[in-house]
Amino acid sequence: MEENRIETEVETKQYIVVNVGIEQFGIDIKYVDNIVRMQKITRVPKAQDFFRGVINLRGEIIPVMSFRRKFGLEDDTFTDKTRIIILKPEQQDSIGIIVDMVKEVLTLEEEEIEKHAQDGKDEKSKYISAVGKNNGNLISLLNINGIIQKMI
Repeated sequence: MEENRIETEVETKQYIVVNVGIEQFGIDIKYVDNIVRMQKITRVPKAQDFFRGVINLRGEIIPVMSFRRKFGLEDDTFTDKTRIIILKPEQQDSIGIIVDMVKEVLTLEEEEIEKHAQDGKDEKSKYISAVGKNNGNLISLLNINGIIQKMI
């Protein structure tokens, strides 16, 4: 006896969850090229305040920005958990962002993601694309293109 099953495909997305201070942020895994330990950053004169400098990663020069400075938080404090996430946005060069800690890889279903209304009044609002809900925790899902737009 054959059962008739109606399978509905649930849309899911994976995010790298990072901590910056007490906040949790999710970065769409499709943009993540690499995650590296903190290393020496070569300063670039006359750069924007949030731009920390450049690193040499296997022969590739990658600009690195401070997530904390970009969001107007207190300055970076480097620990053994501090990481540089190398992002590779569509049709752009790689860029690194400094985060306090990489927490986990998380899969969210469509109903666990609430789109963020961008009112344009707050400069930071364009950096968040949605809010993810996971086990009672809220995770701000980042708009990577909005964050790196002003670096270029």
